[in-house]
Amino acid sequence: MAAESEHPTTAPAENSNGPGENEVAAPETDAVADVTIVLPSPKQTEIPITVPLEEQVHELRQAIIDLPEAFRFTCFHLEYQGKKINDFISVGEIPELGPDPVFHLVQDPYTEKEARIHLVRIRELIGAAGNRPDVTQGVLAGASLFETATKNAQDVPDAEFDFQASPSLTYLTPREVEPAPKTVKTIALSPWNPPPCHLRQRGHLLYLVVTTNEGEQYQITSHVSGFFVNKSSNAKFDPSPKSAPKGYSAPNLIELLELISPSFADSFLQLQEHNNQRDPLATFQITNSIPAVPWVVPPPTSSLCTHVADAARQQETYLLSGVDNTDGLRDWNEEFQSTRELPKETVQDRVYRERLVSKLFADYNDAAARGAIMVANGDIPPLNPTECRDAQIFIYNNIFFSFGADGVGTFTSEGGDEAARVATGKDVAGVKLVNQLDIDGLFTPATVVLDYLGKRIVAQSIVPGIFKQREPGENQIDYGAVDGKEVIAADERFAEIFSQLSKALKVKKHPVWDKDGKRFDLEASVETKGLMGTDGRKYALDLYRVSPLDICWLEDGEESGAAPYPHRMTVLRPELVDSFARYKLKQFVDEEMARIGQEESKETAAGDSETKAEGGEEAKPKAQPDLSKFQFALNPDAFSGQVPQTEEEAAEWEKDEEEVRAASQHLRERVIPDMLREMADSDLSAPMDGYSLGRLLHKRGINMRYLGKVASLCTDQRLKCVRDICIRDMIARSFKHVAAQYLRNLPGPTTAACIAHLLNCLLGYRLNPKPVADIDPSLKSLYSDVDWSFESVTPESLRAQIEEQTLNRFRYKLEPEWFQDERPAQLLREVCLRMGFQLQSKDYSFVTQPVEAKASEQTNGESKKKKKKNRDESPLSTPKSPPSTFSPEDIVDVVPLVKHSCPRSALAEEALEAGRLALFRREKKLGQDLLLESLSLHEQIYGHLHPEVARAYNTLSMLYYQLDDKEAAVELARKAIVVSERTVGVDSAETLLNYLNLSLFLHQAGDSKNALVYAKHALNLWKIIYGPDHPDSITTLNNAAVMLQHVKAYHESRLWFEESLRVCESVFGKQSVNSATLLFQLAQALALDQDSKAAVNRMRESYNVFLSELGADDKNTKEAETWLEQLTQNAVYLAKNAKDAQAKRIRAGIRFPATSTTPAATSTAPGAGMPSSSQADSRSIDELMKFIEGNEQQAKPSKKRPAKGNPKRRGRGSAK
Repeated sequence: MAAESEHPTTAPAENSNGPGENEVAAPETDAVADVTIVLPSPKQTEIPITVPLEEQVHELRQAIIDLPEAFRFTCFHLEYQGKKINDFISVGEIPELGPDPVFHLVQDPYTEKEARIHLVRIRELIGAAGNRPDVTQGVLAGASLFETATKNAQDVPDAEFDFQASPSLTYLTPREVEPAPKTVKTIALSPWNPPPCHLRQRGHLLYLVVTTNEGEQYQITSHVSGFFVNKSSNAKFDPSPKSAPKGYSAPNLIELLELISPSFADSFLQLQEHNNQRDPLATFQITNSIPAVPWVVPPPTSSLCTHVADAARQQETYLLSGVDNTDGLRDWNEEFQSTRELPKETVQDRVYRERLVSKLFADYNDAAARGAIMVANGDIPPLNPTECRDAQIFIYNNIFFSFGADGVGTFTSEGGDEAARVATGKDVAGVKLVNQLDIDGLFTPATVVLDYLGKRIVAQSIVPGIFKQREPGENQIDYGAVDGKEVIAADERFAEIFSQLSKALKVKKHPVWDKDGKRFDLEASVETKGLMGTDGRKYALDLYRVSPLDICWLEDGEESGAAPYPHRMTVLRPELVDSFARYKLKQFVDEEMARIGQEESKETAAGDSETKAEGGEEAKPKAQPDLSKFQFALNPDAFSGQVPQTEEEAAEWEKDEEEVRAASQHLRERVIPDMLREMADSDLSAPMDGYSLGRLLHKRGINMRYLGKVASLCTDQRLKCVRDICIRDMIARSFKHVAAQYLRNLPGPTTAACIAHLLNCLLGYRLNPKPVADIDPSLKSLYSDVDWSFESVTPESLRAQIEEQTLNRFRYKLEPEWFQDERPAQLLREVCLRMGFQLQSKDYSFVTQPVEAKASEQTNGESKKKKKKNRDESPLSTPKSPPSTFSPEDIVDVVPLVKHSCPRSALAEEALEAGRLALFRREKKLGQDLLLESLSLHEQIYGHLHPEVARAYNTLSMLYYQLDDKEAAVELARKAIVVSERTVGVDSAETLLNYLNLSLFLHQAGDSKNALVYAKHALNLWKIIYGPDHPDSITTLNNAAVMLQHVKAYHESRLWFEESLRVCESVFGKQSVNSATLLFQLAQALALDQDSKAAVNRMRESYNVFLSELGADDKNTKEAETWLEQLTQNAVYLAKNAKDAQAKRIRAGIRFPATSTTPAATSTAPGAGMPSSSQADSRSIDELMKFIEGNEQQAKPSKKRPAKGNPKRRGRGSAK
């Protein structure tokens, strides 16, 4: 009972369709080759590399470039036995490849493109590339706090942890690091670039200018043969080689810089040492996923955000993409579809294909985000400039852009702009679902939805033929609705492929009717469209209706008479359809088993006489239900306005509608109550913030519109946390919709003033009840036609709008004083994450500053030092508060929020699931091999920096912990933290759980000191994310207390146990078994802290709860009783010793009371404090307690024992 909880916390997992038992076999040992690479230097340096035979040669080239000995080479090919090796074959396909082959690296002549690539790479290597302000990723994207948390713990001495105070927002920003050593001052393209025609004929490619650390400036010519110093100056053009002694030349820039700058070699070595001090995972560039964008960032004056001069910064577009940007122009659709057509027969085929898909989606998402921001800012001209703004379309970088609004009236009957906005989000989720299913022959356009400054922008790859003008009589669409639902196409070429899709999505083949009443039997929703592209591929479009309507939600709104829901796009989630299918299957199995049981009982009764006559037979195996008879599919077009033409069709349609209604009721009557019951029973971890709440609800198939219902059902005190998070999330989402109305039509330079004003109205009303928007007058006069209505927003009007949005969207009425109950810092975080705001990291004043205890409570808790400082100041010296909480300068940036359609790797998940299954079967060796194979697959397919890789690291760390491989568990947990910080967020719920796991693993490995560091960091994150007193923090506080006992910090341990008990009693009540268990542990901690009186009281409380809740015969009750008896005897013994010692001192004339110095005072084991010859006292516990109390009252030592800690805290530790 006294032991800590040793079960690591699991992060919420994505939905996954687990593989069957035989889907992934045990991994075979990959065939590898031990290759030696010979570099073309005078020393003929040899580098040994081990490569799999299946690896492509171009991948081997990249591995060579990344080696420290070879990173100066960028333009080369490999030769084997004097023959050039093709870059696009695998190593195993190299002709006449023998054992231990030797490859020679041979430099190629530079081309203009290779010279540009070489310059970009060398600038990165030598640290000459300055900072790059990124419009899509904001400030400090992909930052990590892991190193900062570790260093802070090393530099800051241990102090008493404040359980209630909220950390400063600066806690979420990394430490400022020492600047890296400079190797050169500048290296950039020369103003003489590009070479004139006659010099291009002589092999001149680029002209560069380099300023060394010594202050010397050199003009350099990039030639097909390498690089040399030329005779040009800033005023004179002469790119011919310079004569000696400064006529340097070299085959690459690194060697040339070593020649022209005496300090370069040493400074370059120092730079490498500086870079090697950091964790590579914390410094690698994120290329395969969207980096996490922090919501608080250092001010622009911080060294982390310093804007430095870099002449080549504006040249990088040319260096990377060429003069006409042709190097960066890609046919996205052809790349996506040809990648999907790659073979997937073997494991290596699937690895190559899925890795290519992952990289392609990452590149596309980045390009789409950049294009979307340009569209939002008006930097791209529309293809149809005469249309209204919402109907305009754009093409940029071979990507088709449109607004998520009903510009052409498609969704008029469904809710207009609101319906169009929701449809785009449902469409990208539908495309992701179809991509995950990976049906051969069915293709989808790459789709991304971006929310930026109140605008929703859709980016899609261009489907060949989508803009083609059809012949008269031909439909623009080949399958599904053409014009609204009036014209319907049903090309038979799509029937089979859509049938496979519908079967996977549990969609029923059903009839629909056009405007003339003609019937068409479709495999998918009438809204889902099929298009035969001019490339001969079948494309599925408009996948926002892959599941039926949530009819109960719509009907409830109509019956209640409340304001109508903003739209009719209230579809059920695919996860809910799967859940309902499982429920129906269970019903089917139960019915079949009952029927089989009845039949068997009849057969048994009829055959009893025969069995007796024949002397008995062996029992027949029990019959199993035939699952092939189970049929389940839903009609996605039920309740969507279809009109059956005959009675038979109407009866069939009514039956379909009843099934859909049953699914909707299943969500309300079973799924939501079951989830809340599991959380109330602690079988399911409570969410920490809006994001983790959304993932949890979506995993169960619950739409976010049910937040109000979930909050209403959280009546149990144990669910107060869930209710608070639901309300906070509803407020944040409602604020998002309100703010979007004001931001949508504002020009970029005025958005910061709007955001600051709206935040002041939402959160800064205590400091300034009448905030005024801070708008630059010159901007206001410049944009005379802009809608400045946000200026008139007041705290009261904003609250009214939020209340209206919450009531309309979630059908939840906020309490009249809801804004007083919300925690400002946590609500600010939710709003920033929902809208992509990046604020300066500083302590924002949410209340006026004459500091009383009440004010400090309202500010979400402040540090004790701050409270003391404020108490010491007189009212006259009270510092002046700023007029408003937020100013436009506090809004550092706004980044787009991206919803993408990239599927997860099925292969990596299959290997992970197979490894789990093998471990479950106790096949340890096979399980470990499969887990390693899964980890390798995750890293190969996604790269090292990806959210799925972080989740794989976390899952594998827990599995290795369970296998008792603590070193591997700790290492994987460290990686999980860094990767999740950089790809999910430094203060995300997943990152917090990863820190808790690492803390537990380190403690079990014997490193309790560092375990405490990460546990405290996790608790600080918890206070920023949720605030104090989260139910799941009980276990963390308890574990930290046990860790403190391991490092013999008994007094601190006692405080942590007390805090754990306080939170537990507030959640579960004082009479709960959970509280009794913590009372038991606290009593032991008090005994270790030499507070025997409080230990006895706490153990007696624990015993009484166990006795009343579990009964006298329960083992917990008996153990508590035993401990109570022994602690009581020990307390009596100590009290008697103290009394005797006091009497001796009085007789000796010493008047001060003395604390017990007996060695027995430190004993904690039952009976350990008494001499071996003594017998147990025969008095009852109550009599013994009176004896203890009497002695304690006479001596009154508590007033003179500072070692016992804060009296307030001890008050909670004593009996009342």
